Amino acid sequence: MRITTPENDIQKVLFTQEQINARVKEMGAALAEEYRGKQPLMVCILKGASVFYTDLCRAMDCGVFMDFIAVSSYGVSSKSTGVVRIIKDLDSNITGRHVVIVEDIIDSGLTLQYLKELFASRKPASMKTVCLLDKPCHGGGIGADAVGFDIPDEFVVGYGLDYAGHYRNLPYIGVLKREVYE
Repeated sequence: MRITTPENDIQKVLFTQEQINARVKEMGAALAEEYRGKQPLMVCILKGASVFYTDLCRAMDCGVFMDFIAVSSYGVSSKSTGVVRIIKDLDSNITGRHVVIVEDIIDSGLTLQYLKELFASRKPASMKTVCLLDKPCHGGGIGADAVGFDIPDEFVVGYGLDYAGHYRNLPYIGVLKREVYE
């Protein structure tokens, strides 16, 4: 097994911890204003969105409910398999509730499209998608209602995002060197 070290594996830092914290606070304040008095169900897409989700929920000064869903379309690869699988479904019934789906990154848009269709069939009162990072390469087909940062078409890790289970704990978002994942 290869030992990963950020100082050797990260090509460059795209967003610092301070930049991320400031943007997440802005997004949380906007969501709190929009959902004040509605107690939205905040849905975290595990595992990548977990750090962003936690910080976002804490930045909302209104009542929220929290739930989690785990899906996979990557396995241990840097490329999507094209098939989304539910690994862990929601514990909550979302019928008639205000649902906010929290995603880490829109890459192909496949996961978000799948979840929006699945959740719509469960008849929520409203549904909004919030994403920390958006890549322009997904062709504009499926986008989020709120985006933290637009990023270039590069493989990024940190702040919950990983490659093969590594780098999630980095407090920043960085570009992974190509030789690490190819």
